Amino acid sequence: MLSLLRNLLHRPVIRNGMTRDSRGKFRDPRFVSFIAQNNRKTLNTDFQDAVLKGRKVIRLALLAGVAVGGAWFLLESAHALSMF
Repeated sequence: MLSLLRNLLHRPVIRNGMTRDSRGKFRDPRFVSFIAQNNRKTLNTDFQDAVLKGRKVIRLALLAGVAVGGAWFLLESAHALSMF
């Protein structure tokens, strides 16, 4: 019973700040203060809009290419049929 209570009430050492967290450098307070001191321009992390716009441009370019290719095929076919 005591071990059950001890496990329920136990606070990890990481949470208390007694040891360094190995899960990532963003949890390191020295790294956070380094970023805060350098006053760098904030990055736009919303890349989803850019990705969607890029996909739309590529899709439109492919459709235009297919349309131009189809028109060229029809033109050449009509030219070849007119020779006979």
